Amino acid sequence: MQKLKNAVFALALATVATAANGAAVEHLTGFVDVDRQLALEASLTKSLSATELAAWSKHLSAHAHHAGSPYGKENVQFIAELFRSWGYNVEIEAFDILLPVPKERELILEGPSGYRATLIEDILEEDASSAERAEVLPPYNAFSKDGDVRGELVFVNYGIPEDYEMLERYGIDVTGKIVIAKYGKSWRGIKPKLAAEHGAIGAIIYSDPADDGYARGDVYPTGPFKNSSGVQRGSVMDMPLYPGDVLTPGEPAIKGTRRLEIAAAPTITKIPVLPISYRDAEPLLRALGGEVVPLPWRGALPITYHIGPGPARVKLKLVFDWQRITIENVIARLEGATYPDEWVIRGNHHDGWNHGASDPISGLVALLGEAKALATLAAEGKPPARTVIYAAWDAEEPGLIGSTEWVEKHRLELNSKAVTYLNTDGNGRGFVSIGGSHTLEGFFNEVLASVIDPQTKVSLAARRRAMLSVTGDEKQREELESRKDLRIAPLGSGSDYTPFLQHLGIASANFGFGGESAHGSYHTLYDTFEHYTRFRDPGFVYAVTLAELLGRTTLRLANAQVLPFRFTGLADSLKLYLTELEALAEKKREEAKRNNKLLENNAYGLALDAKKTLGAPKALPKVPFFNFAPLQNALAHVEDSATALDKALDAGDLGNVDLVVLNRRLYQSERALTSTAGLPGRNWYRHQIYAPGFYTGYGVKTLPRVREAIEAKLYDEVDHQIAVTAKVLAAFAVYLEETRALIP
Repeated sequence: MQKLKNAVFALALATVATAANGAAVEHLTGFVDVDRQLALEASLTKSLSATELAAWSKHLSAHAHHAGSPYGKENVQFIAELFRSWGYNVEIEAFDILLPVPKERELILEGPSGYRATLIEDILEEDASSAERAEVLPPYNAFSKDGDVRGELVFVNYGIPEDYEMLERYGIDVTGKIVIAKYGKSWRGIKPKLAAEHGAIGAIIYSDPADDGYARGDVYPTGPFKNSSGVQRGSVMDMPLYPGDVLTPGEPAIKGTRRLEIAAAPTITKIPVLPISYRDAEPLLRALGGEVVPLPWRGALPITYHIGPGPARVKLKLVFDWQRITIENVIARLEGATYPDEWVIRGNHHDGWNHGASDPISGLVALLGEAKALATLAAEGKPPARTVIYAAWDAEEPGLIGSTEWVEKHRLELNSKAVTYLNTDGNGRGFVSIGGSHTLEGFFNEVLASVIDPQTKVSLAARRRAMLSVTGDEKQREELESRKDLRIAPLGSGSDYTPFLQHLGIASANFGFGGESAHGSYHTLYDTFEHYTRFRDPGFVYAVTLAELLGRTTLRLANAQVLPFRFTGLADSLKLYLTELEALAEKKREEAKRNNKLLENNAYGLALDAKKTLGAPKALPKVPFFNFAPLQNALAHVEDSATALDKALDAGDLGNVDLVVLNRRLYQSERALTSTAGLPGRNWYRHQIYAPGFYTGYGVKTLPRVREAIEAKLYDEVDHQIAVTAKVLAAFAVYLEETRALIP
């Protein structure tokens, strides 16, 4: 089967290779002198060096460099000095934040058998970096609360909302219990959040080998996948409420800012939570009794998986040092020659959980490579027209803290001057992925068509099209024929674009390569230079490609006479999101009708045999018909306005237009999709089209007011949320019309 897939993919690739390599570039959106711009990009590409990127990577990942660590501060100075040597104006901007680190960690199986979890990761002879323990943070979840709890254990699968619905059908209550959940299906912070909401007193998270271990392939050091001792660290801060410093929501963590008491910080977990390896998880799961789990819950450990509760009883004890630390962002500025007050911002964080060779150094060295290349052009008398700002963020891992605090501190200036924010994070090899603002979808497609994939020698766009033609779903394959542009993904959260896009409404995007490199080292002791250079991106081939992709993207945004914002792609995506909402409502309606009919007819035989209640659903509330007309009308208005504006922009007759005014209207268009009132219950998130899900964390919710009201069965609120969202879209349509009026 795999050989067949490879053959089909090769055929799909061949069908696009000729066009990708043979077609001459005749048009760049926003440019008059296309040849000059392409010559600049060719110079940039030639100056990128895989050897140089590898040397930076080896240096930056030589030791653990988590936020506040000694080597983290050394890296800050190293990065700042590189930028200074290239001619950038550099500032190291510090913030004073709360960051707990563990003092005591204890997990004991007290019955019916005994086991003390080791809570350590193995030192490997094949990975010299794994032997460095002096500065390495042990496995823990940042912003877990302290706790010393005992209770029966309950297995909750991935610990997401549908898993608790299943437990309820099984008649299992986790109140007063300690839950154990698998990593996956949602951001890790959702798992203790939901456990606490359901009454649990503690939570344990582990990576099951079915998802991230020997069931996927050879484990490290033989292969790239997670070995039995590997543990995924990570923050469990309730970032769907707000990211950044937990004590200063919405305000920068600097002198003079009022701070919450630790006990009052709403984004700290309500129960203690600890990550463990699957080696430590197996004895706990083996000791569970109760019903055998449903088939979709089963993992790959050599046991029969049971739900519990009990007879397994565990003790979980966590004590943290709730320290205040100083974090440091490196901000490097290359002044624009023509429009110095229009900023193209490019960022990647510099802090890791440990050595961080993949996350974040693989993205950071690409940023450094492109920054050096842009500075070389400037030194040759070819500076960017707009100001380019490169940022190396601190404390991304504990909760997007460095970028969030910087955005909150500079919000007024950013609102006025920021054109875009372009983000990278960890990088691998394979297929390009882009998520971001759909106002730049067409522009990103142009750039993808201009960069050649190093493995297949066709454009990045062509390779992605070939991949979707083989592995995409029916809808994606249809769009390859019906849409000129590849659809980019909407952004939820999980990296430093969040404060720019979802708090301030700055058009943003996130870039990376993957699909051909396993990520078993993620947030473990083994995210090392040794692991990365063997399994993630040997030779730093895709690091160079990422630098070229982002270098071209940054340079085009910095130099375009007319910024390449277009709006019909956004309108098309909004239409898709509305169709999804209507389908979601109908699905909920049919599920409730079918479920309640079965209950009414006693199809489960509930009164005949108590065991037949196992897996039986409860009655579901009736789902009314919602009034989507306000959204439909507003979207029709957006479509008309977007079409008219794009047509005017593409006509090329802009000789009498004040381009400074027009460009300002274009780059501030994303602001018009925000609301200062924010989203219900979390006003930090202002974007009304894209948001991280309240119960998914990283996963995006589009048209979030309406979608989450339906998903949460808050049916009485849906029509109101439709009306609020429709009002934002209607105002956006007017904004586009006013922008169109600037063009004769």
